[in-house]
Amino acid sequence: MQVTRLDTNIVCSRPSGLLRDPQSRVVQQVRLRCTEGAVEWMYPSQALRVVLEPNLSSARHSTVCIKPFGGFGGASAYIERAGQLHLLVTEGGRPEQVYCFRADGPQKPAIFLQATLQRDIGRRTVGFRYELLSNGSTAPGFPPTMVQAECRPCNDTELLLAVCSSDFVVRGSISDVSHDSRRQMSLVEVSVERVFRQRSSVFERQTGGEGPWRGRMLTLRRCRVKAGGGHFLFTGAEHFGEAWLGCAPRYTDFVSVYRAALRTGQNHCEFALD
Repeated sequence: MQVTRLDTNIVCSRPSGLLRDPQSRVVQQVRLRCTEGAVEWMYPSQALRVVLEPNLSSARHSTVCIKPFGGFGGASAYIERAGQLHLLVTEGGRPEQVYCFRADGPQKPAIFLQATLQRDIGRRTVGFRYELLSNGSTAPGFPPTMVQAECRPCNDTELLLAVCSSDFVVRGSISDVSHDSRRQMSLVEVSVERVFRQRSSVFERQTGGEGPWRGRMLTLRRCRVKAGGGHFLFTGAEHFGEAWLGCAPRYTDFVSVYRAALRTGQNHCEFALD
């Protein structure tokens, strides 16, 4: 993940976040080439324009999502569309909130940070994490996929694609489910028997790396996920360090679907069954 820290000591790839001329109204600008990363603006003063232009000629990104750092303060964030600024989050906004917007026009997506007046800017740091999602992204919650929006099980085609393209694929059982009324989300805690694939470390071993695997996943509360018996194949996407639940069939049902696909040549990738 690209992390861009703007301070007074480093220039070039990490340009200064403190204007030398306090009366200057020049907007600082930084261009980021990665599809995901973070921006940390130390000593915010005046304004900063962050242009997202990933160095991937074949990529088509239609959605940008940002998540402010905890304690977001010292600035307000706007998105820039056709030369117009639209307020995204103000100082004191909820740090757990994720803000997404479309970015499929001819102009590169840009985020504009406007510093608020402070007596002591040396005590302020403002920043956010960002992700650019492609047209083919199956990212639940950013925005929700059709499967999640309708709270329905994946069909066979969706399931076969999910095991090949998801950020994580694990087999396990649901140990507990809790709910966040304000975010309208459910937190699903799982005990994992096998990790087939994961992009980062959202599922970890307990007891010094030798115990069972455990992890947490988010899903929409209206889908009414419940704890209970049975073994499932959990798939989904990782965003901002969190796992978002996608297709989750019973493992025996998945095995039947996958074996049938193998016989007819409709599997999209090789998957190691037990």
